[in-house]
Amino acid sequence: MRATFVLGRIAGVRIGVNWSVLVVFALIAAALAAGRLPADYPGHGWVLYTLVGIGTAVVFFASLLAHELAHAIVARRNGVGVDDIVLWLLGGATRMRAEAPTPGAEWRIAGVGPLVSLLLGGGFVLLTWLLHATGSSELLVEASAWLATINILLAVFNVIPAAPLDGGRLLRSFLWWRGGDRLRATTGAARAGQAFGWLLVGFGLWAFLWTASFAALWLALVGWFLVLAATEEARQARVRELLSGVAVRDTMTRDPVTVRSRETVDEFLSGEALTGRHAAFPVTRDSDDSGEDGHAVGLLTMDRARRVEQDEQRRITVGEIMVPLDETRVSRPDEPLSDALTRMTPGPEHRLLVLDEAGRPVGIVSPADVERAVRRVAADHGGGRR
Repeated sequence: MRATFVLGRIAGVRIGVNWSVLVVFALIAAALAAGRLPADYPGHGWVLYTLVGIGTAVVFFASLLAHELAHAIVARRNGVGVDDIVLWLLGGATRMRAEAPTPGAEWRIAGVGPLVSLLLGGGFVLLTWLLHATGSSELLVEASAWLATINILLAVFNVIPAAPLDGGRLLRSFLWWRGGDRLRATTGAARAGQAFGWLLVGFGLWAFLWTASFAALWLALVGWFLVLAATEEARQARVRELLSGVAVRDTMTRDPVTVRSRETVDEFLSGEALTGRHAAFPVTRDSDDSGEDGHAVGLLTMDRARRVEQDEQRRITVGEIMVPLDETRVSRPDEPLSDALTRMTPGPEHRLLVLDEAGRPVGIVSPADVERAVRRVAADHGGGRR
């Protein structure tokens, strides 16, 4: 899931937000401000209902962020790098640079998220009791009770043993520990995820036919997402297994054409882009910039360059429209390709920029490069069987 905009960094982790969060935020705030709060506690002004609804929605997404940050922090403590966290329609996603090295590490990384949600739920239960005991506003008591309920439900839902939920990760770590085969463990967790997803789809559609409830359709949507995500997880596991032993250097397009950050978009489109052989270009620091010449500072795609209005192309520089280095997926030549794949997502900007130890670009890995590597390795394996 791609971030539409970046909020900033917390504990060194970049926090991104997909546009779909705004839809969910508005739905939660509206459901509370125009539905639950005035229905249960009439007599207050619409401004107060709105403020409490918006505030509750903000705290809810802060709770989701705390859940994902827990995953990220524990992952780093177990030697797994983290690229970013993206909040989106159905919750949050922590994008890690590699898989957990051991079943125990996987258990800790997966289990801490639901634990944080459960602790938050318990904290809001206590807060609700304190607010009620001290005679605080009934709207604040209701908001706190809602947050307690939703965090506890989030914790319970996430420990269901079905990929890609945290419970699916816990199941995978157990199967991996018991059988010693990560691929088989992933396949087992993915099948559980598919079964649970179809169960939610079926139940959600049945409930919608009987009640015409939006919540039932939402449940079916969540189930469909689980089916798709579990299927993709199983596919990626098979690909990673196939590519075990293949390094990034064996797959990357070597010696990529680079672009200077101070070049104008017009100069770029009239020069390097005319070759027509590449869709993405490493952007390097100019000799008069701070630091050493030739170091990568970002990545420019043809798509970004072509979006610049023609009358602006002579004024705007490559550095102004590139994907900055801290938002670019970066790899090293000797990194296992199976680990690097965990950071690649669909889209023209989600290539891997391969840098040497000095930070200079030495290659790019595109989805097409990965597909060629998979076909080559599959052919080699097939030839070996014959």
